[in-house]
Amino acid sequence: MLWTIIVVLFILWLLGFLGGNISPRFPQTGNWIHILIVVVVILVILRLLGIA
Repeated sequence: MLWTIIVVLFILWLLGFLGGNISPRFPQTGNWIHILIVVVVILVILRLLGIA
């Protein structure tokens, strides 16, 4: 379940990061991109440590 959340957040981050290059109509996400990647990194670290 946690890996699913990590993958979804990572895909959302990629869409936000590369969305402007893919389609100009894609909404700009600004700082939310960075927040998503920080959440993904924290979840991966917690998973690797066996906490979550």
